Amino acid sequence: MTSAIYLAAALAEIAGCFAFWAWMKLGRSAWWIAPGTVSLALFAFLLTRVDSDAAGRAYAAYGGVYILSSLLWLWLVEHRAPDRWDMIGATMCIVGAGVILLAPRSAL
Repeated sequence: MTSAIYLAAALAEIAGCFAFWAWMKLGRSAWWIAPGTVSLALFAFLLTRVDSDAAGRAYAAYGGVYILSSLLWLWLVEHRAPDRWDMIGATMCIVGAGVILLAPRSAL
């Protein structure tokens, strides 16, 4: 379930940020801001649904998912293939996110 939430959050965040990018950098209508803002609010809501004992840990683990999802966006939406350095970096980040999220924790 956590994976699905992270993926949905990544899509919402990237889409929301891209709406602002489209308006500011691609000359799209300012109307792009409205769905972008809703998408960013959805992103924030979704991260609260992650099963984690601390917000910072949930956000840190999400970072790796965000990086990989951003590269997928680059490829699928912007039609630019990630290079090997992108993929090496994303792999390192996903491994790190897995360590943060899945490591055994001792009770305090």
